[in-house]
Parts: sequence; C-alpha cells; structure tokens
Amino acid sequence: MLKDRLNAFHIILASGSPRRQQLLGDMGIAFTLSSNSVDESYPPKLMGAAIPQYLAKKKAAALLSQLKANDILITADTVVWHQDTSLEKPGNKAEARDMLTALSGDWHEVITAVCITHQGKHQLICEHTRVKFASLTSDEIDFYIEEYKPFDKAGSYGIQEWLGLIGIEEISGSYANVVGLPTQKLYKTLRDMVMA
Repeated sequence: MLKDRLNAFHIILASGSPRRQQLLGDMGIAFTLSSNSVDESYPPKLMGAAIPQYLAKKKAAALLSQLKANDILITADTVVWHQDTSLEKPGNKAEARDMLTALSGDWHEVITAVCITHQGKHQLICEHTRVKFASLTSDEIDFYIEEYKPFDKAGSYGIQEWLGLIGIEEISGSYANVVGLPTQKLYKTLRDMVMA
C-alpha cells in the first residue's frame, strides 16, 4: 500500500495554500509543511503551462539545499489561463472584479504544475482542466469578492466556494486540480516513485 511505503520517507509540502494542505491530507499522506517565500516572477515570454512549471521548479530549487536523503519535497503552482493571458492572484478588489468579469460566460483553463523532488531529482507533472462560468451578474461578483476575499486564489475564485457552486456551468478534467492539486496524477507519480 502506498501509505505504508511513504512512511519510509519524509514528505514535505512547501505551500501556504490551505487547499493544497487539505487535498494532500485527504489523500491520506502524512506530511510536514515548509514555508517557501519565493519571488513568483517569471520571464515574460512564458505562456500557458510553462508559467506554473517554471514556478513549481523555482520553488523547489529554493529548498533543494535543505533536503535530506529520505525527503520528498512537493511544490506547486497554479495559473488560470484565459484568452492567452495568465490570471494570477488579484492584488485588490478592482483586479478581482476585472478577472471575474472577464471569466463570466466563458471558458478558461486551470493549469497546475507540481514538482516532486527526491535526492536532487525533479519530476514535474502538469494538469489542465477546462472550466466554464455561466454569465455572472455584477452583484454576484461583488458579493463574492466582499464575502470570500479571493485574493489568495489564481483567477480570483475558489471552485469549492459560493461562486464556484452557483457559477460553474461545465468542467472538463480534474476538479481537484482546480481546487489546488492534480491529486490522481500526484498519487500515481508518488506511487511509481516509492514502489520502484
């Protein structure tokens, strides 16, 4: 069983995201948290999946020198990709409103990259999920921003929160990926790593 094999390793999640912590815990994986305050800037030429892949690896590189032989480090990054633009965490209410207005009535893609580091080697996984919002009213958008303060979320929303519940019309791909981690791919990668 994966859980038993993982006990021989020290799993470290370098993420401040409560959603990623919840998902990893719900997978039955024991882990410790590591703070990882990395500058999340990236080269402007990067597009789509290249952005979270670059940032997940950058976050791992910042902690590489601290890892011990039995450590498995998990770092991740998520972007919302809409009309060839990366919608990251909003800096204020106006940015959140602009993002949600742009997403209203349209499809977008949620892309999460996860970097799994063990003994100096990186394994990168990436998941794409397509999501379509129904048309949202300005009152719905304003209510959500005021009540839920989505300033720590790429694209300014949490699919598991009120706006996701009332506004998501269709989803194609992994729901967990939109929450914060592509859990099925992560499980398979960890299983293959420790069972080898």
